[in-house]
Amino acid sequence: MVRVGIVGTGEWGGNLARVFADLPGAVLVRVADLEPRRRAEVRRRHPGVETSADGAAVMVAADVDAVVIAAPAAAHHALAAAALDAGKDVLVEKPLALSSKDASDLVARARRRRRILMTGHLLLYHPAVARLKALVDGGRLGDVRYLYSQRVNLGRVRSDENALWSLAPHDVSVMSHLLGGPPTSVGARGAAWLRRGIEDVVFLTMRWPGGRLGQVQVSWLDPHKERRLTVVGSRRMAVFDDMEAREKLRIYDMTVDPPGEHGGPGEALGIRFGDVTSPRLPPGEPLRLECRHFVECVRRRSAPRSDGAEGLAVVRVLEAATASLARDGATVAVGGGRRKA
Repeated sequence: MVRVGIVGTGEWGGNLARVFADLPGAVLVRVADLEPRRRAEVRRRHPGVETSADGAAVMVAADVDAVVIAAPAAAHHALAAAALDAGKDVLVEKPLALSSKDASDLVARARRRRRILMTGHLLLYHPAVARLKALVDGGRLGDVRYLYSQRVNLGRVRSDENALWSLAPHDVSVMSHLLGGPPTSVGARGAAWLRRGIEDVVFLTMRWPGGRLGQVQVSWLDPHKERRLTVVGSRRMAVFDDMEAREKLRIYDMTVDPPGEHGGPGEALGIRFGDVTSPRLPPGEPLRLECRHFVECVRRRSAPRSDGAEGLAVVRVLEAATASLARDGATVAVGGGRRKA
C-alpha cells in the first residue's frame, strides 16, 4: 500500500482526499490544511486520518510514502521541494510552479533524490483524450493542421493567479501531448476587468513546427460554461466536449481537398461531408485514473505520463505567454527546446 499525505484540501484537494481514501493500492494517512473548518471536514469524511495545520508534519512523517500538493500555486515550489528533500514521491497540482526556474529546480531535485515527480495535468488521463491521442498517432485524422479550445465560465475568480495560469495549463498540456511536444513560440493578449493586473480573459496562440497552430481562449468572465477542444486534420476533424454527458468525443469525416499538384487558381476545391461518429469510451473518472496512475508509478518506480519534465514544459509555455501579454501579443519563443511525448 502506498501511504499518502495531502497538503491543501480546498475544493480540489477535497476531491483528491476522496479519491485517495478509496483507491485500491493506496491509503490516505495524513492531511494538512491551514483552515480548521477544512480539517474538521476531513475528519468527518475520513475518520482515522491524521490532520494538522502544518504541512511540514506531512513531509517528515515516517508513515507517509507520497505527498500530494493541492495548495495555492504560489506555494507549490516550496512545498514540493520540501517533500522531495524529505524523500517523498510527489504529485503537484497544476501548474508545477510559477516560473521555469522553480519548475526546473523541482525536476532536478527529483532526479537527485530518485523520487517520482508528477504534475496534475488531469486531462491527460481523460479517456476521451487518450482516444484522441490514438486517433492522431494512428493517422486517422491525417496531418493535424490546427487546434483550438475554449475553457470559459462565469465565476471562480482567482486573486492569486490570472486566467492564463489557472485555466490554460489543461489545454496547453493536451495540445502538446497530441502534437508530440510543446510549441516553439506563442503570442497572447488579454484584459483585466475585475482586478488590476490579473487578467480575466486571455487569448493564447501557439505555433508548432510545420506551421501547425493552436488557439486557447480562457476566461472566468463569460456567460457560457464551455470545455471544448477541436482538432482539424487533413482527413478528419474531432471535437472533445467535456460538457457533454455522453458523447464527449465526436469524429467528423469531413474535409476540404486542395487542388491537385497541377491545379490552377480557378480549380474548385473538393468538400467532403461524411458521417459523424462518437466512439465508445471506457468508463472512469479522470481524477481517479490520474491518482491510480500516480500510485502505480510510485509502486513500479516508473515515470508518470505527466512527469516533472512535462510540467516544466507547460510552465515554459505559460511563462512565454506571460511575456507576450506584457508586450501586447508580441511573438515570444518558448525556451527549453522540444520534447517528444
